[in-house]
Amino acid sequence: MTQPWSVLAVALVTVTTLLVGLFGLRMARATTDFYVAGRTVSSWRNASAIGGEFLSAASFLGIASLVFERGAPTAWLPVGYTLGYLVLLVLVAAPLRRSGAYTVPDFAELRLESRAARLVCSALVVAVGWLYALPQLQGAGVVLRHVTGWPRWVGTLVVALVVGANVAVAGMRSITVVQALQYWVKLTAICIPAFVLLAVWLRDGRPAPTGLTDGWWDPVPGPSSGPGLWLTYSTLVALCFGTMGLPHVVVRFYTNPTGREARHTTVAVLVLLGVFYVWTPLYGFFGRIYLRDAPADDTLVLRLPDVAVPGVGGSLLSALLAGGAFAAFLSTTSGLVLSVAGVLDQDVVRPRAHRSPATSFRASTALAVVTPTVVALAATPLRLSTAVGYAFALAAATFAPLIVLGVWWPRLTGPGAIAGMLTGATTTAVSAALSGQVPAGWAAALTEQPALWTVPLATLVSVAVSLATHTSTPPHSLQTLQRLHTPENLSAGS
Repeated sequence: MTQPWSVLAVALVTVTTLLVGLFGLRMARATTDFYVAGRTVSSWRNASAIGGEFLSAASFLGIASLVFERGAPTAWLPVGYTLGYLVLLVLVAAPLRRSGAYTVPDFAELRLESRAARLVCSALVVAVGWLYALPQLQGAGVVLRHVTGWPRWVGTLVVALVVGANVAVAGMRSITVVQALQYWVKLTAICIPAFVLLAVWLRDGRPAPTGLTDGWWDPVPGPSSGPGLWLTYSTLVALCFGTMGLPHVVVRFYTNPTGREARHTTVAVLVLLGVFYVWTPLYGFFGRIYLRDAPADDTLVLRLPDVAVPGVGGSLLSALLAGGAFAAFLSTTSGLVLSVAGVLDQDVVRPRAHRSPATSFRASTALAVVTPTVVALAATPLRLSTAVGYAFALAAATFAPLIVLGVWWPRLTGPGAIAGMLTGATTTAVSAALSGQVPAGWAAALTEQPALWTVPLATLVSVAVSLATHTSTPPHSLQTLQRLHTPENLSAGS
């Protein structure tokens, strides 16, 4: 059944996103505008944009459905998502900005002085970006079908067309404005219904959620539950180090004017994400009260207000949530397409065609959008949390060792970095392929959430191969590290 208020909210968010993006056409004049917004983005605006692109459909819809289904242990997900930026702040935020690179492959080539390392890194950026974009595109179709009854492909195509147009028009400078706006849209959309649901719950006498006797309420699995503890800790590792490795997040730190601004941006992101993630687990909690026997799918958040607050009020709250969810699809997909397009432009499209930077970037954007859209339309919809979880695990096992070792260890070599990335990618891919195909217990836990063993393994392989190929140590590694760790005011003074 069509929900008119929700359709209006989705349409309003979509049109606003498109108009703000088209306004950015007047702002893009140089190559740096397309890739890194001219490196002039202030810390709070950049933090809002990071919040806009990072708070994906998995954050807006997936966490609540997981809390509803599996209970309090999944409330660690917001902790992991936010903690990842603390790791970024401590380890790599400022050095990445000082590298002067446009993309993660740029950083790999600069640090390792290896074209092969760059190409492997480029392939993995594309893989992570498309893997992360797939559930966003499919989720948009699921949400639009929920509020309109239209076929799933309609929502997928709407997001693909709007995102493709915005990114192609003005690149990073335009998308920064769009994503900063969408963070505040999502925060408003998640907070207001949560406050209303909290008031309704208090009015109803604070009813307890169902399932308190089956461990749903226990935030940490018992000491005898080895696989359960593994899943909790491995999830935190994937989220903490996967955040560092997500290409659409890392590229954001290249847009700040200085390394100091990059650190300020990260602190601001911690604040903004913390404010948002306070509310998402509440929807799973209230779902256990007001939607006791409902299926635990990704539309749980949208269905909850209509049941808890019958009438026009519930419809308006559901519309607000639908608009926020669509903002999540648009903003996250924009960041992913932008990062993939930047890599395709530099390593695939432009080297093979004599085109202007703007023309080649727009051709790359089309390729970056079309490929995951075709897969999203052809494939069976994935659970948001499942697909995003493997994207984080893949990023953690490939890019996190590269970036951390590249920033802090002068003896990292190109062969070592390549071996580590390939190890992380292979082990994560094998785990994803075997997940659900192995017996329950430890085998299932190791494949369902592999980061706790794939990240250390990839790091050890990088170190071991680097030591074995010490003659391939980049000739200028010490100078590059000095550049990464020297504040701009000191380097300028020298």
